[in-house]
Amino acid sequence: MAETAGPRGVDPEEKPGARARLSGTVKALGLVSLFTDASSEMIYPLLPIFLSSVLGAGAVAIGLVEGVAEGTASVLKGFSGYISDRVGRRKALILAGYGISTFAKPLFAAADAVWQVLVVRFVDRVGKGLRTAPRDAMIAETTDPSIRGKAYSFHRAMDTLGAVVGPAIAFLLMWLLRGTGDSAYRWVFLAAFVPGLVSVLIIVFAIREKRAGARADRPHLTLRGLGRDYRALMLVVALFMLGNSSDAFLLLRARSLGMQAYLIPLLWMAFNLVYSVAAVPCGMLSDRIGRKKPLLIGFILYGFIYVGFGFAHRLVYVWLLMGAYGVFYGLTHGVMSAYVADLAPPGMKGTAFGVYHTTDGISRLLASVIFGLIWQSSGTYGPSAAFFFGAGMAVLAGILLWTLCAECAPGVSPPAPTSEAIEPPDD
Repeated sequence: MAETAGPRGVDPEEKPGARARLSGTVKALGLVSLFTDASSEMIYPLLPIFLSSVLGAGAVAIGLVEGVAEGTASVLKGFSGYISDRVGRRKALILAGYGISTFAKPLFAAADAVWQVLVVRFVDRVGKGLRTAPRDAMIAETTDPSIRGKAYSFHRAMDTLGAVVGPAIAFLLMWLLRGTGDSAYRWVFLAAFVPGLVSVLIIVFAIREKRAGARADRPHLTLRGLGRDYRALMLVVALFMLGNSSDAFLLLRARSLGMQAYLIPLLWMAFNLVYSVAAVPCGMLSDRIGRKKPLLIGFILYGFIYVGFGFAHRLVYVWLLMGAYGVFYGLTHGVMSAYVADLAPPGMKGTAFGVYHTTDGISRLLASVIFGLIWQSSGTYGPSAAFFFGAGMAVLAGILLWTLCAECAPGVSPPAPTSEAIEPPDD
């Protein structure tokens, strides 16, 4: 198993979690995600508008672009997590993943056809697929299990802080370039390269990794070692994600209700600001009460939000719903990662995160295509019908979560980690 830097071990006589703090690796990975997401989110809220208004793409085409991109990333996440477990190294895959995404982003500026955007989005998501599972496994290995919820939610909060900064920059640039027509989008896409490059430099210079010793028990690519509780959770993830299409459709909904294009990044920034504020408290709450309750509340909230988007007819409702959507993300994303880490046995955390992200992404691919088909084929009521479908899937997933999944949190019954894998916190 990979082991990050830190000459000291965890004191075996110390009560687990008594003085647990976030490690330097977790903090560095948080900064990496902050700058990467600032880069990505300068582009993401503008991309569906660019596709529809500049390149003439319909809802099905946009759903296909987003679905293929996320599906590609998800398949690769499964293999990259497994490979990182097999070789006992994380940093190389993390660096390759962030590097590929960073150098792909400026190519959006040159796209003149939908298929070109699809290709660039595909390459960008290849990078995400390579880095995500090894990164999440590295966080698990360098964090005391009693604060996993806090660690993953801290990472998500930093990631989302970047998603506040990125749209803010995009909004400013779009406002300054509002007289330049379609070229404004392209200048923003080019500018997104700069924060991405910063994230790559942080990985190179701030994240250290020790070579793992030889192991005879490298995991095989199988679900057998992951256990019944883990498989039940993956069933819930698959069902929920079938109703969780690309967030691009939320932005299209805002645009269809009359929101100006230069305000779209501001809307996305507001959502991410709420998410960033909510993430850490929700993660810490899950460390105290377990993972299931915050996730269940999040699923229920998601259902109400999607019903709200289905009925929304004024922009003020869109702003309120996007704020609530930020709370949903805070309740679920970091908490779900901590849940996966709780249920994954030692030596298979990369594989477990890979399977989780693969399940998530393949279901999201199908969801985006289904959502686009319902949106486009149901006439005037297409958008509402699509959102109601998403709400229904969230309710079903919540029922399965409550009935099938075992509670597992550091205060309840987590798999015991090996102390050598945990990096001590910074002094």
